Amino acid sequence: MGISLAETDQSGNRVRRNRVIGTLEEYPTEELAQAAINGLRTCINEERNRQSQQPVFVSDLIDHYLQTELTEQADWHAHATRIVYRLFLKQWVRPYWGSTNIRDVRTIAVESWLKQLRRKDGEALANSTKAKIRNLMSVLFNHAIRYEWLEQGRNPIKLVRQSTLRQRIPTVLEPDELQSLLSELRAPHRQMILLDVTTGLRRSELFALKWSDVDFPT
Repeated sequence: MGISLAETDQSGNRVRRNRVIGTLEEYPTEELAQAAINGLRTCINEERNRQSQQPVFVSDLIDHYLQTELTEQADWHAHATRIVYRLFLKQWVRPYWGSTNIRDVRTIAVESWLKQLRRKDGEALANSTKAKIRNLMSVLFNHAIRYEWLEQGRNPIKLVRQSTLRQRIPTVLEPDELQSLLSELRAPHRQMILLDVTTGLRRSELFALKWSDVDFPT
């Protein structure tokens, strides 16, 4: 998969050059491919994005961050962290903030947004998950500051308050209850629960796990 880019040669003429973005295996959906293309476009326009009058939308910032920090070739984050970051950006940050200019994001607005986040079943999102989303947004805006699209000290997430206290006490299964649960499950769900119980993996880590790498007995 590639993209055609217009450049100016030494004679001042505009010429088009092709740039390979990646393979279909790397970007199996049109959404992923468009994000990669927009990330590359944002990289090309880095100098222009430093101009205060030039709007830079949160979606552009996300795509640039994905392209420079969260690819398989980048080694800034562990594989599990990259998966979780991509998931949070896609599921929570981009849908609400994507069309907002990064210079228009305000601290109190982010606090209010975090308070109203809900899971698919309608229950309030766990405080720990909200805190992770808040921290990821702070990382995202630090990325904008690093590339000089925002001034130093202009991270609007820095003063966003978000509790990490549990909203309810988790249910802990006794050994006999766990045994009864496992006896009712079949592969691969039985192995998934067993893996979680014996390793203590968090939910986000389970989502990030490459299940194709796990050898489930048949």
